[in-house]
Amino acid sequence: MEYRQLGASGLKVPALSFGAGTFGGQGPLFGAWGNTDAEEARRLVDICLEAGITMFDTADVYSAGASEEVLGAAIKGRRDQVLVSTKAGLPMGDGPGDAGTSRSRLIKATEDALRRLGTDYIDLFQLHAFDAATPVEEVLSTLDQLVRAGKIRYTGVSNFAGWQLMKSLAAADRQGYPRHVAHQVYYSLVGRDYEWELMPLGLDQGVGAMVWSPLGWGRLTGKLRRGTPIPADSRLHQTADYGPPVADEDLFRVVDALDEVAEETGKTIPQVAINWLLRRPTVATVIVGARNEAQLRQNIGAVGWELTPEQVAKLDAASGKPAPYPYFPYERQEGFARLSAPLFPYPTTPAS
Repeated sequence: MEYRQLGASGLKVPALSFGAGTFGGQGPLFGAWGNTDAEEARRLVDICLEAGITMFDTADVYSAGASEEVLGAAIKGRRDQVLVSTKAGLPMGDGPGDAGTSRSRLIKATEDALRRLGTDYIDLFQLHAFDAATPVEEVLSTLDQLVRAGKIRYTGVSNFAGWQLMKSLAAADRQGYPRHVAHQVYYSLVGRDYEWELMPLGLDQGVGAMVWSPLGWGRLTGKLRRGTPIPADSRLHQTADYGPPVADEDLFRVVDALDEVAEETGKTIPQVAINWLLRRPTVATVIVGARNEAQLRQNIGAVGWELTPEQVAKLDAASGKPAPYPYFPYERQEGFARLSAPLFPYPTTPAS
């Protein structure tokens, strides 16, 4: 397994991480994802560690805390072999203090996570959403307090807009608080919006990407095909409305290209889709999930080999879209391309 620096930090993370969203299995969304119990989770952790996957990502909102509890049971007795990443900020109840990232909420969320995980520190603690009602200085000073207390090692964010992340980084620099080193983002061959603003920000500011849903919310499994209904066993029947939308023609154009590359490489469509992501700027780790051992072993097969430049170009062309404003007036101008090269080292291929 390849290990990479997480942003501008000293923390080294595996190129693949394991997402524990399938652990616990409670509620309409997470219940559809999976219901892995502690015994099954321990076996999946065994396989991960054998392959060099040492980072495990969860959140308090996953199955109302059950994911953290199951993960904690699965890593019991080998805490020093793993990196634990969790998140807080989304609603955990209907009360006024059950959501957001105020000082009281963050302290309680951290203590609750430590208890559920059965540990006394969290390697990476991420803000699961931007809280516009709480001053960023309050958020950062609380995280600084938790870092100084040894309860958190590094901090990051998830699903922030560019201005929200930059505002937080600027305040951290101004006040001398720890900077966020990670941004957990949605990024896939059918969802490349991350590239336009957040990727250049990550390059400029030293914020590493942790990619969630690398298979486009379960659409890049190879099971979805033109002219055929969604398979009966697909979780998209229950979860499609929760995730980012994808137009059918965009999806099938990408699947066609993935089919060609998969045949050329002898790999599966999911393996090709994940391998493409691992080549992208700022990507520190791609979070893969699995409901069973077979799915996990297939995802592990995404590393240890490389796509050719021609195969990458084919996937880029199939998945590329015209640049959104304010980028589209300039993307084809030679002078702009030259000036922006340090921050835009990826192709801006329009859709064919």
